[in-house]
Amino acid sequence: MTARRSAAVAFAACCLALPAARAAGQTATTGTPQSLFTSLIAKDRRTAPDIRAALRSGRVFVDEDVTFAELTGDGRQDAIVRVDSGGAGGTIAVYVFSTDGAKRLRAVYRNQRLYRALAGIDGTAVLVSTPRYQAGDELCCASQMLERRLTWSGRARRMVLRSTRAIPAPV
Repeated sequence: MTARRSAAVAFAACCLALPAARAAGQTATTGTPQSLFTSLIAKDRRTAPDIRAALRSGRVFVDEDVTFAELTGDGRQDAIVRVDSGGAGGTIAVYVFSTDGAKRLRAVYRNQRLYRALAGIDGTAVLVSTPRYQAGDELCCASQMLERRLTWSGRARRMVLRSTRAIPAPV
């Protein structure tokens, strides 16, 4: 390999390593969404004491799959955050965080008494579903789900329950 070619290879390797080093530096400084929301939930005075204690002890965790969507109409992304038991209980709490109408990120919705919940979005609505067991249903397989539809209320400055309905459970 010629000196010119080996210098070009070395230069290219340095250029490729630089963005990776910069990204690693940002990760170390800013943390992850999971760690941010774990901290916000644990420090929030309106967090249920059992959720706070379980987060601090590591018995439950904030799911790393945080959903970001524009829910409040302010042009900024809001976050749907799930707290998971890591076991059969599945998702046991759901929070929606926003900066709409505030200087800092804050919880504009919290449901802290769930079991095996699913949370997602439909347009600007948050859907929170929980199993609705019928006689003969196994723990794994409820025949129905109870779906709650929440949307933003600018007047109340929070997510508000708009409807509740029974739907067939996903197969």
